[in-house]
Amino acid sequence: MSLSRIPRSTRSNTRFIASLLIETPNTLISLRTHKVIYRRYAGLFFSLCVDITDNELAYLECIHLFVEILDHFFSNVYLILDEFILAGELQETSKKAIIERMGELEKLE
Repeated sequence: MSLSRIPRSTRSNTRFIASLLIETPNTLISLRTHKVIYRRYAGLFFSLCVDITDNELAYLECIHLFVEILDHFFSNVYLILDEFILAGELQETSKKAIIERMGELEKLE
């Protein structure tokens, strides 16, 4: 889905994109210089705003991996996010490596 006109304020943009997520059956919304990639799990939307040139399939897999890891370690959401994504960049793509690292961190607690 391509959008030629987007509301100006941040609040309007957030509401506008949220309404598109609900109405659009796709997993991609293209904006001017960015695209919103999203996936729905159990009534929750997980979304990422990425550069228009980025690979959407890689980010769909990224969302799926994040949800799988949340299922495994629900109590440590912020630690998981730090292991998985750092400064907006994907750091690790191996579920096994992330789960092992989370196990090491649990032992330290």
